[in-house]
Amino acid sequence: MKPFSAACERNKEPILAILKKVFSSVKTVLEIGSGTGQHAVHFASALSAIEWQTSDLISNHGGINSWMSEASIKNLREPIFLDVTMDEWPVSSVDAVFTANTLHIMPWHSVEKMFKGVSNLFLRRGIFCVYGPFKYGGEHLSKSNQLFDKSIQVQYQGAGVRNYEDVVAVASESQMKLIDEFEMPSNNRLLVFSKSIKILWADY
Repeated sequence: MKPFSAACERNKEPILAILKKVFSSVKTVLEIGSGTGQHAVHFASALSAIEWQTSDLISNHGGINSWMSEASIKNLREPIFLDVTMDEWPVSSVDAVFTANTLHIMPWHSVEKMFKGVSNLFLRRGIFCVYGPFKYGGEHLSKSNQLFDKSIQVQYQGAGVRNYEDVVAVASESQMKLIDEFEMPSNNRLLVFSKSIKILWADY
């Protein structure tokens, strides 16, 4: 059976509404941590002008391929193996990168490596969209986020809901600037970083 994420099903439309604006001038996207494959199928289907490259650890490739084989979307690429801590990534360059619910399940040094790796993919400019829960000034946005934070710290070594300020700072260290931020369902956020100060879409 195909893997299924209820969270992906709930948030795919709100995320897509923003990606349609943010990725309006984009031709190639790398998705880091494609997970079940649900987001990739939904977004690539709706954004037919974009070549959408899935990626994840090998353990998740079977599920991603299951969703892809059923959908048969021409602009959706089979998953490649990507560990963000790799010194050399299996992609040379893209226009944009998208990742959802990954920062809080990896240790902080991996978050730093991810931003550095993403920055290296952008030859002249690029857009990096990061979706998930964040703390602001060290405080959770809700009690449910606080409980979620405690649960993932038990499940994953070095994991935890990240401080918004720390994420913005580590992005800056990799020559990326926060250019927009969107409130999302269930107390999540979608942060938009750019390696160029030029905004590539009309005001959302």
